Amino acid sequence: MPTVDLDHTTLHYSETGPDTGRPVVFVHGYAMGGSLWGPLATRLAERGLRCLAPTWPLGAHPTPCGPGADRTLPGVAATVGAFLDALDLDDVVLVGNDTGGLVAQLVAVHHGERLGALVLTSCDAFEHFPPPILRPFVLAARSSATWRAAVRPLALKAVRRRAYGDLAHADVEPLAAAWVRPVLDDPRVAEDLRVLTSSLHQQTSLDVGARLGEFTRPVLVAWSADDRFFPIGDAHRLVAAMPQAQLTVLEGARTYSMIDRPDALAEAVAGIAVPAAS
Repeated sequence: MPTVDLDHTTLHYSETGPDTGRPVVFVHGYAMGGSLWGPLATRLAERGLRCLAPTWPLGAHPTPCGPGADRTLPGVAATVGAFLDALDLDDVVLVGNDTGGLVAQLVAVHHGERLGALVLTSCDAFEHFPPPILRPFVLAARSSATWRAAVRPLALKAVRRRAYGDLAHADVEPLAAAWVRPVLDDPRVAEDLRVLTSSLHQQTSLDVGARLGEFTRPVLVAWSADDRFFPIGDAHRLVAAMPQAQLTVLEGARTYSMIDRPDALAEAVAGIAVPAAS
């Protein structure tokens, strides 16, 4: 797996598709990794797109952040921008999901120079952040001792199934088991996630939501019809907030539409990412 060294962090990423294709960069959510996007990346690569799926410093990253790293969501958004700069990617289609959708919104507003389009699948937005499922972790993140006690049960399959099971109709336990290993095995990664978690605040999503109208490039909001965490009303609000946004509702999918309905999501993303002449 290739890596890129940025200020204060080393990113691991997978790359699929021709290096001459339009770049599509994926942003996963909290305590997830780039492997989330595998089924979608494969399908988009078949359409000639260059798909890059980093594991961002959101808890499943194998290399801990270095001293001085900004371990907040705006800091992660800045890291996304730095990744695009480091690989000299232009006209990027940025695709976000879950917490990564909020990160993608932050990138669009604050680091959007290299973006050509934005895709938001089911994700955090407006006042619906942090999601209720994370609130016990936000409280636990106030100290290292309570944090260790909060994350230790993730070593158990039953706990992972409760934490991740409602995000997809499909079984995502094999993915989740790999995503939690860094935070369980490396105290430095655990500390990265603790600091990030302690910084999560509703004002972050409210502030960026108020500025979404500044992003004037094409936007696809691809929301999952069966989502148990992110209300469909937020999808409509996101579309209304951005001047070139359109909505697609993916039937038969929960939050992880890239796993439950990869063909349908690939078709929708290709509609915004692949030129009509192609």
